[in-house]
Amino acid sequence: MRLLLTSAGITNGSIHEALVDLLGKPIAASSALCIPTALYGNPMSGPASAWRFITGHTPLPMCGLGWESLGVLELTALPSIGGQRWVPWVRDADVILVAGGDAAYLCHWMRHSGLADLLPSLPDTVWVGLSAGSMVLTPRIGAEFVAWQSAPDDRTLGVVDFSIFPHLGLEPDNTMADAERWAAEIAGPAYAIDDQTAITVTDGVVEVVSEGQWRRFPS
Repeated sequence: MRLLLTSAGITNGSIHEALVDLLGKPIAASSALCIPTALYGNPMSGPASAWRFITGHTPLPMCGLGWESLGVLELTALPSIGGQRWVPWVRDADVILVAGGDAAYLCHWMRHSGLADLLPSLPDTVWVGLSAGSMVLTPRIGAEFVAWQSAPDDRTLGVVDFSIFPHLGLEPDNTMADAERWAAEIAGPAYAIDDQTAITVTDGVVEVVSEGQWRRFPS
């Protein structure tokens, strides 16, 4: 997959340009599926959160960018309908837009639904993550980012070999000092990124796209 891992969506021109480059064509000519699942695992999300994400009624730009088509892929429903129905939907999409929320909850449903196993067979699909939607692809998220009480630990899918501390600079819990403590606990390569920053991964090459603040923590 081609990855665009953001803290808060497509928040500036640089991240928007990176998205178009990954797609290889205009957004208006691209088909998208959105995944709201992580929102249900976050105790701060209410019943309207998924609706706002899907309809683009949110200050975090993802679904409202003007896609040629937009569908919803709710991971909790997939085990009950079978891969013969939903796998073609995923294969036909140019991009998958993944909401924030609780990354541990999202990780569980990506594994349980079978989506996690499908990812390696999607080399041309673009994954655009927002906060937890980005963190779920990392090896660990840190205990402080786990809100789902059934999570066994803070380990996630490990599609990439670095971890992500999102929303850098948001008070009171996302200061650089908080990021430094988190990175010491993670004890592996990691990035702290603010809402004007994203990370792209293409063929194993990692690049930071930013109009804001970020920091890399080596292992």
